[in-house]
Amino acid sequence: MTEKALRLGTRRSKLAMAQSGQVADAVSQVTGRPVELVEITTYGDVSREHLAQIGGTGVFVAALREALARGEVDFAVHSLKDLPTTQPDELVVAAIPVREDPRDVMVTRDALKLNDLPRGARIGTGSPRRMAQLNAYARSHGLDFETVPIRGNVDTRIGYVHQGELDAVVLAAAGLNRVGRSDEVTDFLSVDTILPAPGQGALAVETTADNAELIAALAELDDPFTRVAVTAERSLLAALEAGCSAPVGALADLPPLSAPLERGDPQADGQSVKEMRLRGVVGSTDGATLVQLSTTGPVPETHEAAMALGRELATEMLAQGAAGLMGERAH
Repeated sequence: MTEKALRLGTRRSKLAMAQSGQVADAVSQVTGRPVELVEITTYGDVSREHLAQIGGTGVFVAALREALARGEVDFAVHSLKDLPTTQPDELVVAAIPVREDPRDVMVTRDALKLNDLPRGARIGTGSPRRMAQLNAYARSHGLDFETVPIRGNVDTRIGYVHQGELDAVVLAAAGLNRVGRSDEVTDFLSVDTILPAPGQGALAVETTADNAELIAALAELDDPFTRVAVTAERSLLAALEAGCSAPVGALADLPPLSAPLERGDPQADGQSVKEMRLRGVVGSTDGATLVQLSTTGPVPETHEAAMALGRELATEMLAQGAAGLMGERAH
């Protein structure tokens, strides 16, 4: 007799379906059970407001978590950067698989690079974090462009460029990779130019805390380094008391590995790395003020050590004026 299928709750967007499908295949391999996708519409999917206005944090997550709590699905897949930093007691993130490329990328008209965009170019992004860093970069490099707030899925955003409404849009590399559209990228933005959102490129596989058997099975998909890295990044975000619509960027990486990663060389040898670097940035959306700091320490061995690393850097950033740059607090 075939075992009952596991039900995986997912948002309906093309990107969510793609990344949930990848997780479903992996879970099916480790459990030997079929996995069916259960499509759930979230408030963030149907609202036409800008994410910063509807609270940002959790708008794509609440409906999935409610379906878990009601027992309609067995587990759910989230983009980690959408997860609120406080974890409900009744749910557990059982796996954080190996992270995709965390960088932001641009899709531009005429395949131009960021530095080659014409004066007055219009760059679309729905993220205050990207706006703040792009505008700061423009100020320090003598560039002249306008950031334009946009919403919509990958197709919609890239469509603005193809239709000539915008000169460029900024997207996450991971999303384009997952939907098979990385060939449309015209410029990979170095993390020295734009720090990604905390947890960008990583997925969270969540289930109920009382489902020990499924937690154990899902744990096989967990990547310990990705977990400590995103834990440090999200600890920084939480300590700044920021929601995911706040202009905060953070990235924990392994300095010797990051350059080969950015060159696209997957052969970087992770065994010799003993230190993790955590960088954080918060800025005003016009780019006039930016607080950017980093710290390097031993790769955290525990959840608590990763949390402490994030809190320490946040404390330094707050001492340098980060609190005044957070804009509207997401409650």
